[in-house]
Amino acid sequence: MEVATMLMRTDPFRDLDRLTQQVFGTPARPVVMPMDAWREGDEFFVELDLPGIDPESLDLDIERNVVTVRASRPRLDPERSMIAAERNRGVFSRQLFLGENLDTDAIRADYRDGVLRLVIPVAEKAKPRKIEITRHDDRQAINA
Repeated sequence: MEVATMLMRTDPFRDLDRLTQQVFGTPARPVVMPMDAWREGDEFFVELDLPGIDPESLDLDIERNVVTVRASRPRLDPERSMIAAERNRGVFSRQLFLGENLDTDAIRADYRDGVLRLVIPVAEKAKPRKIEITRHDDRQAINA
C-alpha cells in the first residue's frame, strides 16, 4: 500500500505557495512544521521539524483518524531591541489525516534534537494474510 493512501495531505494551498515562490522568490507563508513521511515494513514514520521548541509545549491529540500536533515558541520580549527576528513565534499546529488502515491506538511519539517522530503501525486487519482453502474430494465411488 502506498504512503499516499495511508497519510493524506491536507494543505490545499501548497501548490499556490510553490507557484508564488517561483514567481516572487519567497514563500507566501512560512512553513512552520516541515514534514517527512515514509513506510518501512508494517510501520509509517512521520518526522516534523520543531527546532527550539520546549518539549513541554508540545501537544499531540488524535480524534478519529486525525492527528493534531501543536507547539509553541514564546513571543519575543518587547523590551529587547532585536536586530533580526525571523523565527516563527506563537502557537502553531498541523493536522495529519490518517487512512483507515492504520492502528491509531498504537501511535508512538518521540521528540529529540528538534524533531518530533511519530511511528504509526499498520492495523492488523490491513496486513496481507493467507486464506486457508478447504479441499473436498467430490469423487464418489460407484457401486455396481
